[in-house]
Parts: sequence; C-alpha cells; structure tokens
Amino acid sequence: MDELEPIKRKIYEIRGQRVMLDRDLAAMYEVETKALIQAVKRNIRRFPEDFMFQLTKDEFLFWKSQIVTSKSDRIGLRRPPYAFTEQGVAMLSGILRSDIAIDTNITIMRAFVAVRQALPVLATQKDIEDLRQRVKALEDTGAATQSAVEETRKELIQVYEALTQLGEKQQEPLPEIGYVAIQKRREKNENQK
Repeated sequence: MDELEPIKRKIYEIRGQRVMLDRDLAAMYEVETKALIQAVKRNIRRFPEDFMFQLTKDEFLFWKSQIVTSKSDRIGLRRPPYAFTEQGVAMLSGILRSDIAIDTNITIMRAFVAVRQALPVLATQKDIEDLRQRVKALEDTGAATQSAVEETRKELIQVYEALTQLGEKQQEPLPEIGYVAIQKRREKNENQK
C-alpha cells in the first residue's frame, strides 16, 4: 500500500479547499490536539484565514455525519475543529520543531501534491463560468428538443385524425368514362325525354 494513502484519506474538501483537520494533524505530529492549537494561537499571525479556519457548526455537523467514528474517536469532537490548508500545514512546520514534525510535514506535503495531481483541476474562474454556460446551453437545448418533440407529437395526432376521417368518409363513385359511359349517358338522356 502507498505510504501516502492514509494521509490522502484525511484530506477533506471544505469550502472548496483541500484541508486537513487539527485532530488528524495532531495525531500525525504525535502531539495532543490542544497542544497543537495552543502553538498555533501563540503564532496566529502565521495563519491567516486562507491558511487556517475553524469549521462552522453546520460544517462540523455535516463533517461528523460523513465520517464513521468509534467511541474513542469521538473524544475531542465537542467543538468544531480547525481546518488547515496546504499552506497552513506548511506553516505548522515552522512552529513545531521536532524531528517527527519535520518528517511528518514532508510526507503530508507529498500527500497534498499527490491529491492535487490525482484530481482534475479547473485553471481559472473563467473555466468554471465556461462550464456553467455549457451546462445551461445543454439544458436550453434539452428544453427546445422537448418542445419540438411535443410539437411533432401534436402534428402527428392531427395527421392521424385527418387520415381517420378520410377513411371513414364514404366516397362518391367516380363518374364513368370511356365509350360505355357515353352510351349510358345517351340512354339516360333519351329515357328522360
């Protein structure tokens, strides 16, 4: 098994960013979650909002519902955890100075890179907008196609009804033509005189 796999499974997507949670990082660095958070708070200027943020209660409840935890894992889940982006994890290496922290940090950085390479990435907001427009065009095309299908169905019903009426209508016999028809008309005219 790939040594990065257990770490990659602890990288979550929250608020559209790939992050790791404080409790997972603390376990990897072999420190208590409380000690990790205290070290971060002592160096809070190193962790702007795009490096670290605390989950909202809703995000926390959603995250808890998505993971399967044993009873022992639930300890420490009383408050919403802090989420560290890749840059935030890199910044942790500057405040946690043990050899374990350095080695762990290198492995985590490799895991982030592996996750980034494994997932398709949209280059810009323009790409996202382009995809939205394509989806809308497909939806519009679908609606137009549905409308055309409905119109065609109505026209086919009208054609069927017209054919049914023509089939039911008794046709008058066509006038006879030719020599025999001329003879019959002459006889008829003579009889009327």
